[in-house]
Amino acid sequence: MTAGNAYDVIIIGAGSVGTPAAMAMAEAGLRTLVLDRLPSVGQGSNKSAIGGLRATHSDPAKIRICLRSLEIFSTWQERFGDRIEWRRGGYSFVAYRDEEEKTLKELLVVQKTFGLNIDWLSAGDFLKLLPDLDPRGLRGGTFSPDDGHASPLLAIHAFYSRAKALGAIFRFNETVTGFVVRSGRVRGVRTDRGEYGAETVINASGAWGAEMAAAAGTRVPVRPDSHEAAVTEAVARFLEPMVVDIRPVGGSANFYFYQHDTGQVIFCITPDPSIWGTDTRETSSFLPMVARRMVELMPRLRHLRVRRTWRGLYPMTPDGFPIVGWTREVEGLMLALGMCGQGFMLGPGLAELMARMVRGTITDDDRETLSYLSPYREFKGQEKLK
Repeated sequence: MTAGNAYDVIIIGAGSVGTPAAMAMAEAGLRTLVLDRLPSVGQGSNKSAIGGLRATHSDPAKIRICLRSLEIFSTWQERFGDRIEWRRGGYSFVAYRDEEEKTLKELLVVQKTFGLNIDWLSAGDFLKLLPDLDPRGLRGGTFSPDDGHASPLLAIHAFYSRAKALGAIFRFNETVTGFVVRSGRVRGVRTDRGEYGAETVINASGAWGAEMAAAAGTRVPVRPDSHEAAVTEAVARFLEPMVVDIRPVGGSANFYFYQHDTGQVIFCITPDPSIWGTDTRETSSFLPMVARRMVELMPRLRHLRVRRTWRGLYPMTPDGFPIVGWTREVEGLMLALGMCGQGFMLGPGLAELMARMVRGTITDDDRETLSYLSPYREFKGQEKLK
């Protein structure tokens, strides 16, 4: 192995987590190499993301991480000049039944404790925020005004450009085939093109993360399922917050939509049961199912014309929380996997946490956060706002 192939950190995967992680590592002064088997940055699940950014979660770890991510997204253009189509439209979770009202109100206690700007709105106030909602049976809902959305494509290219400007190296069309391990410690990786050395390797390979972990003798309960999304034509602005309906209906666990900064309405559905595997071909069942739900919730949407549908992969864990931490099997190997479809919103905040882990400067808050995300937790319970 030549000196030119030696780094402080190697990151496997140039996606929603790996790319901002490269930026954070380079900002910390670490010599960083990113390897990806695809031809360019963000060509895995990132390009299928719909762009929602929220700290409105049900657990302290994701709230903390995403609050920091929101700071990064919301100030990016001011700090670095790149337009990433950030818009602070907020997130709204609607309640039409006892079940959703109870869940959302109970979560407010945790969310407020950890600094989230969120409140319960009565039906009347909710309709002032979203006058086009179906008022029949509406109980109200929660609204978090500091959440928003951005372009996954523009954002990841902005992170990529800054990471490179800070000295990070990216190599595409290069597949990691194994790890170099000596005396129980990672020393680098092997690829189909050569060998690279590093004392720290980060597995951020998304939907293929479990396979990559297995190559190092580590088992992680991550498997991908398919979620379908769509975008409409651009229309005059009529909607600010992301609208989320967590009522389960036959074939879907929930659905959500928002109007992007460009005027297009982007929407997605969570299938129930899950569609496991890596098949990303569009289906004929998605659009009729989600359109029916959307028009029932907001009749004004009935005249919108859909321009495109697509299908992406959510790397899921049994409890709906990411897996982030050092492996016990191989010293120096870090996992950053199982983002459960939320890698875009978690990525920047998580990247800074990972950089502190590598440098050995984590805080007490970091330790608590990592306890929720440990690869060795019991995976009990379930994230309530997946």
